[in-house]
Amino acid sequence: MKKLAYHSFFAIVVLMLSHCKTEKKEPSVTGQEAPKAVTIFEEGEIEAYDESLWSIVPKESKIEVIAQGHDWTEGPLWLPDQEMLLYTDIPRNAIYSWKEGEEAKLYLQPSGFMGENFEGSEPGANGLLLNGEGKLVLCQHGDRQLALMQSPVMEPSANYKTLARAFKGKRFNSPNDAVYKSDGDLYFTDPPYGLPQQMDDPNKELDYQGVYRLSQEGELTLLTTEFTRPNGIAFSPDEKKLYVANSDPELAIWKVFDVMEDGSIRNGKLFYDVTQLVPNEKGLPDGLKVDNDGNLFATGPGGVFIFSPEGKVMGKIKTGQATSNCAFNKEKTTLYITADSYVLKVTLKS
Repeated sequence: MKKLAYHSFFAIVVLMLSHCKTEKKEPSVTGQEAPKAVTIFEEGEIEAYDESLWSIVPKESKIEVIAQGHDWTEGPLWLPDQEMLLYTDIPRNAIYSWKEGEEAKLYLQPSGFMGENFEGSEPGANGLLLNGEGKLVLCQHGDRQLALMQSPVMEPSANYKTLARAFKGKRFNSPNDAVYKSDGDLYFTDPPYGLPQQMDDPNKELDYQGVYRLSQEGELTLLTTEFTRPNGIAFSPDEKKLYVANSDPELAIWKVFDVMEDGSIRNGKLFYDVTQLVPNEKGLPDGLKVDNDGNLFATGPGGVFIFSPEGKVMGKIKTGQATSNCAFNKEKTTLYITADSYVLKVTLKS
């Protein structure tokens, strides 16, 4: 999601004030500045609304800082074979990498816009994921496309192949987040956050913000246009449900759909509504992930909500920051969180 892309003036002011409170430093990309010791994120806390939370997050868990000083972090992705985290800094048009015991390093630049003199504030890649062959797929804001990095993940280069960039001849707005189904089909959202003037941008070609499916054969299908700002997207463990976040301050919700055998989605229902929280807490529904038991870890106002599959809020990882996205490690015993200028981690139950 775009950091300053909220649809209301009030939300923009809130985010601007949050910057005034946060001392930002240049992220360490040379290994000379960031400490290797664990730093506790004192501004945050883990709050239980139901005792069931402690079966997912140990009571002794703390929110830890693993990187800071960025402009706006997004797209966390765990690379299991390398035991390494990737994440994006969208305004810097860059991707960074992090390993346990090491500092964050610049991984790839440019990440989402290959041209010059981008007029907006969000040129870089947003969501990141791996395809079935272990190659990096990027939701590129600036170039308004889904792209594949053609080099191996441990030999990164800004050499991209377009996977999809238009629907029926009209350019996407700015692909934001995506998820692979086990059959190789790619589902993704397309809000306007990467466009310099967003909804009013003269280069906006579509009159809606869609959710799409790109089949492994390359067929592109529009699944729904019902969202004003479709954002985070994830499947239930059995892939029979698809969750989609809507990052509109006037309708800050998550919806859940039934996934049909042909890959389409039906029977969209409200999963949870946090619109009433938006005036008082930073952030909107954004990235989300689902654990093996079907619990949702969904970024929203104030941090990361932890929902049961039935939509009960068990607790919240309160960051005090506008929180964009999250990702698990391979075993789903660690949650990585991108929040404003920070990258955080929380230990989960094994």
